[in-house]
Amino acid sequence: MGEISVCTALIRHAHRRILDCANGHPACANAHPSFARREIVISRRDPPMPKAAMTTLAAERRRTFLRGLIVAVLGGVFLAMTGAFGSAGAAFGPRLAYWVVVMVLGGLWGHLCSALVGRFLDTDERPWLTIAVMVMVITGPLCVIVWAATGLFFAQQLYPLAALPQLVVPVLVVTAAVTTLNVFLGRARPIQTYATPPETPARPVRFLDRMPMKLRGATIRAVQAEDHYLRIHTDRGSDLILMRLSDAVEELEGLEGAQTHRSWWVAKDAVRGVERGDGRATLTLDGGLSAPVSRRYARMLRDADWW
Repeated sequence: MGEISVCTALIRHAHRRILDCANGHPACANAHPSFARREIVISRRDPPMPKAAMTTLAAERRRTFLRGLIVAVLGGVFLAMTGAFGSAGAAFGPRLAYWVVVMVLGGLWGHLCSALVGRFLDTDERPWLTIAVMVMVITGPLCVIVWAATGLFFAQQLYPLAALPQLVVPVLVVTAAVTTLNVFLGRARPIQTYATPPETPARPVRFLDRMPMKLRGATIRAVQAEDHYLRIHTDRGSDLILMRLSDAVEELEGLEGAQTHRSWWVAKDAVRGVERGDGRATLTLDGGLSAPVSRRYARMLRDADWW
């Protein structure tokens, strides 16, 4: 017990000594001149960084996917309840499961086809052509999916291949209806990027790391798609990099701007004027550069005070 008391007293004395030195006590400064100038640094674990907010482009992709999935499920429920295409003879439970599964599989295949067709056609500029192309691309493979699912659900085996042509018209009708609904429900909004708010720690703009060496440190005015390349317009000139515009827009988060056209992203601070006509607009940027605004984006950008 005596040893414990002595240890406790020594610990208390050392603690008082440290506090006196930390507060600049003269005796401590005289005994240890260098000690009074030292700072006591308390190590602590840095607070966890907040998860990066989902970019507007990622949110738009997610909305598109979820919308297509919801349309597919609701379409499956509707076809099951109406007993469409001769399915009324089956019990409602298996019939509902069949239609929902088939519609969801079709929706997933349609989503992939939409991403492919969207690279070549502007859905909002030419919606009916886009619908026609998508129906042709989707229908063939989807007929095979429906043929396999129908046999496995209702006969527990694959039907003969001779039954496959009989499915073309039903699949074509349903595909056309669902594709048309998705296209007109999904009329695009301008994809916007935002500067980091002053009250939050600034995150680096990832796209700046892709800038060619001669443009490093330049102010970006616009990014323009040219085939498989992007032309970066800056206050120091322009240059090409190999990248898709959709990927670039995602990495431009942190700069205030918007996609004004399927092949253009424009920095808001670079806009100096606008010319309007026929539902379209053309932005005049710093340096005399002109950037088109598609009809589908014009009203929304105007409402966002771009001009």
